[in-house]
Amino acid sequence: MKTISDILEAGGADRPAIGAPDRCSMTYGMLRARTETVRSALRAMGVSVTDRVAIVLPNGPEMATAFLTIAASAATAPLNPGYRRDEFDFYLGDLKPKILVVQVGDDTPARAAAEAAGIAVVEIEVPQDAEAGFFTLKPSADAAVVDSGPSQAENEALVLHTSGTTSRPKVVPLTGANLAASAIHIRDTLSLTADDTGLNIMPLFHIHGLIASLLSSMSVGAHVVCTPGFNALKIFGWFSEVNPTWYTAVPTMHQAIVARAERNKETLAKIQLRFIRSSSSSLPQTVFAELEATFGVPVIEAYGMTEASHQMASNQLPPGKRKAGTVGPSGGPEIAILDEEGIELPRGATGEIVIRGPNVFAGYENNPSANATAFTNGWFRTGDQGSFDEDGHLAITGRLKEIINRGGEKIAPREVDDVLQAHPAVSQVVTFAIPHDKLGEDVAAIVVLKEGASATEHELRDHCAKSLADFKVPRKILFMDEIPKGATGKLQRIGLAQKLGLTS
Repeated sequence: MKTISDILEAGGADRPAIGAPDRCSMTYGMLRARTETVRSALRAMGVSVTDRVAIVLPNGPEMATAFLTIAASAATAPLNPGYRRDEFDFYLGDLKPKILVVQVGDDTPARAAAEAAGIAVVEIEVPQDAEAGFFTLKPSADAAVVDSGPSQAENEALVLHTSGTTSRPKVVPLTGANLAASAIHIRDTLSLTADDTGLNIMPLFHIHGLIASLLSSMSVGAHVVCTPGFNALKIFGWFSEVNPTWYTAVPTMHQAIVARAERNKETLAKIQLRFIRSSSSSLPQTVFAELEATFGVPVIEAYGMTEASHQMASNQLPPGKRKAGTVGPSGGPEIAILDEEGIELPRGATGEIVIRGPNVFAGYENNPSANATAFTNGWFRTGDQGSFDEDGHLAITGRLKEIINRGGEKIAPREVDDVLQAHPAVSQVVTFAIPHDKLGEDVAAIVVLKEGASATEHELRDHCAKSLADFKVPRKILFMDEIPKGATGKLQRIGLAQKLGLTS
């Protein structure tokens, strides 16, 4: 498998492909037929195999099939439907898509941004009582018909931006071959089969949902049921209705699910999960243990990023090893640890995590300076710090940019997270840097307490002091009802002090 079209051939014609709660599923035969119809419609609109198509749709089965069918014929650029007008102005201007796909009647500011940029707006319409994922395209205007077949392995299939927390977001072009390689890596890691049913609760404008949940399942002809997004109040109802064999999510979602398990014991007793996957940020070891105890299945923590078409490393299903606090051995690409000079370090040494392989992108678009620093001797430098243990499992210390430099003392925020998370009153935590007039930076943390629990800042600092050197103990602890998160549910340390007004 080298292309999206190859992947869509994996399922039997009558097997369910894309589903949604309370709706009939689209079969693989229907999905393949829809792909041909969408390709013909795109070509009639003048969209060739090398053009980009921006997609702004709500999470759900139509977003899933829009990505799959369009990526088989052109380059997709899914955008967060929650963006504001100025954000759409930036992203559409940066991507320069041929068309923008939106839902009929959706008053998204992306429409105005597209019109201002001279980008044609194309609507999708979902017939009443249609199978999950079925839609028709309504072009805004006729264009010169282009004649090109399906996208090939070397063609762009997905174009995303880096998060851009500290600088201008960078464009990450991923080919069909990149995506297919990552989907196969995930499929093989998780031993997925056509009999699996995945419950997708991840955003489908993000690499995690698109590749780990959707494309890996498609590559083996499995069934994916797409929800409107994550909702802790509805998740156990979805478990009961869909009866999935697995799901993948970010740690904050897992925490919310575990928190509601006690109230859903009847559903919990009937769930037939085979495993649970976690990725996109570090899973606290306490949450790992709570998940396994609650559901009675292995929790597989993995490591991914956009530039690698998602998966880089992953813990293994039994009888393979899984270790809380690590992201396992390689989950597809080659992985090494380099020092600051680019020299490979031995097992046990801490340095920058680097990768290379068929799932890794070739470089940022129109950004030679970023590419010059991002690649060393064919290795892509992830910007993450970590080391391999004696079993070859990768432990991530944190983002190099997130390391707190307190007067020359280097502090990994995740280490402080783990200690605070171990306090019985703490539900969630994120450690981050705040400015210090003499030391440059100091340590702060946001803590969300468990329902009904109590703790003081002094108590939590004393708790930290039992396990951490004094310079690592947070000087400021803020108690909040919810930790600020990014659009995909990830905790974002960089820029958090500024967001909270702690920089003056």
